[in-house]
Amino acid sequence: MQHSESRILTTHAGSLPRPRSLVDLQLRMSRGGAVDPAALAAAEEQAVRRALEFQLECGIDIGNDGEQPRESFVTYVRHRMSGFGGESRRPPVQDMVAYPTFRELAHSHSRVNLLAAPPRAIGAVRYVDRGPLEKEFAAYRRILAEQPMRFAETFWTAPSPGIVASAMQNDFYPSLADYMHAVADALRTEYEAIVAQGMVLQIDGPDLAMERHRLFADRPLAEFLEFVDLTVAAINRALANVPRDRVRLHVCWGNYEGPHVFDVPLDDLLPHLYQARVGALVLSMANPRHAHEYRSLIRNPLPKDWVLVAGVIDTTTNYVEHPEVVADRIELAVRAVGDPHRVLAGTDCGFDTSSGFGQVAEELVWEKLRALRDGAALATRRIFASG
Repeated sequence: MQHSESRILTTHAGSLPRPRSLVDLQLRMSRGGAVDPAALAAAEEQAVRRALEFQLECGIDIGNDGEQPRESFVTYVRHRMSGFGGESRRPPVQDMVAYPTFRELAHSHSRVNLLAAPPRAIGAVRYVDRGPLEKEFAAYRRILAEQPMRFAETFWTAPSPGIVASAMQNDFYPSLADYMHAVADALRTEYEAIVAQGMVLQIDGPDLAMERHRLFADRPLAEFLEFVDLTVAAINRALANVPRDRVRLHVCWGNYEGPHVFDVPLDDLLPHLYQARVGALVLSMANPRHAHEYRSLIRNPLPKDWVLVAGVIDTTTNYVEHPEVVADRIELAVRAVGDPHRVLAGTDCGFDTSSGFGQVAEELVWEKLRALRDGAALATRRIFASG
C-alpha cells in the first residue's frame, strides 16, 4: 500500500458520479426491465473513461473506476452470488424517526435509492459468477492504458460481510452469525481476486458505525459492539489469504446529510476496529459531526503499521472546501497519527454510493477533488518542509 513518502497522497472512497444515461439503464435493469446489453456495455465504458479522465485531471493519486458499472456499493453482489431474491425492509435511520420535520424535508428532496428495498437471502449464498468482476478489471485496465497519466496505485471496493447481512435481510440461515459467515466465504472470492490484480482492496463497512442508529437503534450499545466484533471476525475470515497491508477498511455513519446526533462515537469503535486484519482505516473526518474525532486517534493510537485515509472532503454538501481548510484537516490528522508518512487525504464517503443517489452536483464533485489536490499540496509544503 502506498504511503505518503515525500508528499501527502490523495485518494477517495470509491463511487463517483454516473452519467444520466448510465443511471437510467441501471435503474431500469434493477427494476426488472429490459435493457439492451450492448447499450449498457457502451454506457459503462463511456462512464469509466470519464471517471478515469476526471480523477487524473483532478490530481487523484490512488484511484479506481468510480464504481461505474455497479448499481450500488453493496447490492451489486446479487448479480454475482446465489441466494438472493425478494425485498428487504430495513429500519430507517434514527434521525428520520426522531425528527419529523427533517423526515419531511428529506422526503421532499427524495432521490431514487436502490438501497431502500434491497433483496434478501432466500437460499444458500455462494459466489457463482466471476464474469462481471473480470469484465470490470479488463475494462479498467484497457481504458487506463489509453490515458496519458497514471495513478500511483489502484484501489478496488467490495462490501463488508456485515453490510450485506444487515442490508440484505435473512430468511434462510438459522442465525445472523451463520448468514454472515456464508457471506464472508462468498466475498472471499472477490477479495482475493482484487488483490491478485495488484490492487488495494477497500472493504466498505458502513455497518460498523451506521447500524448503531439503524438495526441496533433500540438496543444497548453492548449488543451493537457484539455485532461489530462479529463483522470484524467475518472480515478476517474472508481475508485469511490476503496480506493485511493490501487492505483498507472504510467505516462511516451513513452517507447522507442529516443531524447524525445518534451516531456512535469513534472512541467506542476503535478498539474493536483495530482487531481487523487490515493495513489502513478510511474514516469520515470532514463532516460537522465527526470533524473533532481526530482526537480519538490520539486517545486510541492507530496501530503502528496502519495507514489513515483521513476524510477531508464532505461528500454530502455542495460547499466546495477551500484548500486551506483541506490542509488544516490534513494537519490535524497528521498530528493525531504522529507520522505524515502514514496519512493519506481522502473523502468522507463515495459521491454516488447508489446509482443516481448522489447529493453533490457533478461539476462540484470535480471541484471538490481539485480542492483535495490543492489542499494536499499545501499541507505537503507545511508538513514536509518543516520536517
